[in-house]
Amino acid sequence: MEKEEIVIDGSPLTIEDVILAARYRSPVRIGKASEMKMKRSREYVDRLLRDKKAVYGLTTGFGKFSDTYISVEDAKSLQLNLIRSHACGVGNPFPEEVARAVMLLRINALALGYSGIRFEAVQTMAEMLNKGVIPVIPEKGSLGASGDLAPLSHLALVLIGEGEAMFRGQRMPGGKAMSLAGIPPVVLEAKEGLALINGTQVMTAIGAIACWDAIHAARWADCAAALSCEALLGVRDAFDPATHEIRPHGGQRQSASNIRRLTERSRLMTNQGELRVQDAYSLRCAPQVHGASRDALAYIAEKIALEMNSATDNPLIFADEDRVISGGNFHGQPVALSMDFLSICAAELANISERRIERLVNPQLNEQLPPFLTRQGGLHSGFMVAQYTAAALVSENKALSHPASVDSIPSSGNQEDHVSMGTIAARKAMQIIENVCSVLAIELLCAAQAVDFRDPQRLGKGTGWLYAKLRERVSFADEDRALSSEIVKIAGWMKEQGVLEELKTIAPIE
Repeated sequence: MEKEEIVIDGSPLTIEDVILAARYRSPVRIGKASEMKMKRSREYVDRLLRDKKAVYGLTTGFGKFSDTYISVEDAKSLQLNLIRSHACGVGNPFPEEVARAVMLLRINALALGYSGIRFEAVQTMAEMLNKGVIPVIPEKGSLGASGDLAPLSHLALVLIGEGEAMFRGQRMPGGKAMSLAGIPPVVLEAKEGLALINGTQVMTAIGAIACWDAIHAARWADCAAALSCEALLGVRDAFDPATHEIRPHGGQRQSASNIRRLTERSRLMTNQGELRVQDAYSLRCAPQVHGASRDALAYIAEKIALEMNSATDNPLIFADEDRVISGGNFHGQPVALSMDFLSICAAELANISERRIERLVNPQLNEQLPPFLTRQGGLHSGFMVAQYTAAALVSENKALSHPASVDSIPSSGNQEDHVSMGTIAARKAMQIIENVCSVLAIELLCAAQAVDFRDPQRLGKGTGWLYAKLRERVSFADEDRALSSEIVKIAGWMKEQGVLEELKTIAPIE
């Protein structure tokens, strides 16, 4: 992907924009239109302060303290106390790409002009992102309503010169990182602390990255299934368009089309009745299973994109209407449900992949391939335990797929009496997708090994290219060797964005 500039100007951000900024470090710039919106919103907040209006988070405490009046003189201290007291996250820090995505989405939400924060504060966050001052954000501590309070507080700490940050590969105090980058910390004004930490940007950032990787994993699932079908002398009729046109789910039709295109010109695929009438479900029903996940992912991507471009803090400032509305846009339920759905539909890609792996290694099922895909079974174990690893990952995914969104624990003295657990749902989904990629990598390695016992020259147009690329990275296993690093290598290769684009020039898959 090219390192192109991302402009925050009111136009909707895309999931691809998030990946560009988070994974490929594309620079970010706030456009003039967004700058003017923030300035109008801030002018209105300043007027409310002068008029000593009672506004939640501006001249009141937070949560259960929403009825406690705070004087204008104490408004600045209130914001600083808020950030410090809410920075209660624990656990390992999020990966830097997640923290970068969180920063981008927080900038975008604030730039909508409904938060009452100064343009200068948001501009400082953009400068941090561009110069690589990335807050250390602990991954645990968010209930997903009132948004991602704890993790976003750790982001805000660095903005004010506190907390911890990563800078040039080193973890250090936030103030030091800001100093080394030449960025003056922000001194918070009234309402700004609340504006910085009240929102769904952590769960949404994780969701955007996880959704992007899951969409690519679904394409790789079709690739792996196609190579496995050829290795197992699969029946091509199951992928005939006639079947899929009379049950026209979009994902199913696309998956079947991908497998057809990948195996075009194959001399390993068989015709119905040539060796058998029909294959096992893990081969024959791949389009139906993969396709259902594809359709779910399309829905999830739509919801994530919508949330990325929403104002999700509280209260919201409608300066042009002379109104401040205290509502609930910070509630993460739309993201929580989407992330639980993502966990389920991604886990299914690994479930069916592991069953194909079993067919490849099991001598009772693999169409006369050597047991566990090794020439000297007994002396060598071949890919026996690679299937164990796939089975372990699939089992772990089943536990992780239990929905987080069905749980709620009241907080803030029962003022916040229903929460989404959306960030837990998003974290689980991201871990599941990592596991899915590893399972698909194992299937690709097993399928390539199996093809070597057939004849790679008889592969289809797309699968032949795929096999050749795999063999550039991992050689045929003539004898036992440690496979762990090879699984990691192929899983990493699958995430390289250019690979599938190159494959499309050979077999135009989607």
